[in-house]
Amino acid sequence: MKQSGNPRTQGKRSKTRYKFKKHGAKVSVNDIMREFEIGDKVQIVVDGSYHYGLPDKNFHGLSGIVAKKRGDAYEVSVAKGNQPLTVVTTAVHIKKIVN
Repeated sequence: MKQSGNPRTQGKRSKTRYKFKKHGAKVSVNDIMREFEIGDKVQIVVDGSYHYGLPDKNFHGLSGIVAKKRGDAYEVSVAKGNQPLTVVTTAVHIKKIVN
C-alpha cells in the first residue's frame, strides 16, 4: 500500500524541546494585552505555553520592526538572510528591544 505524503516529515513543533522551554513566569493578562507602537524594534521570543498566534519555530530569536497591527496580532518585518519576511504574531510572543 502506498503512503501519501512525505513519510519523513516531522510536525510543526519538531526539534523545539529546548527552544520553546519556559524560563520565567506563566503568561499573564498584562502579557496578552501589551501594546506596541508602529516602528518599535522587537524580538520574536516564542512562548510555547500560549498557542494563539504562535509563530513558526524558524522565526524564534529574530529581531525586526512592528509594521502594523492586525486585529489582536502584530505584523513584524524581519530579515532572514537577505530576504525580507513578515511574521504575524501576538504580543505574547514578541518583546520590545530597549536601546
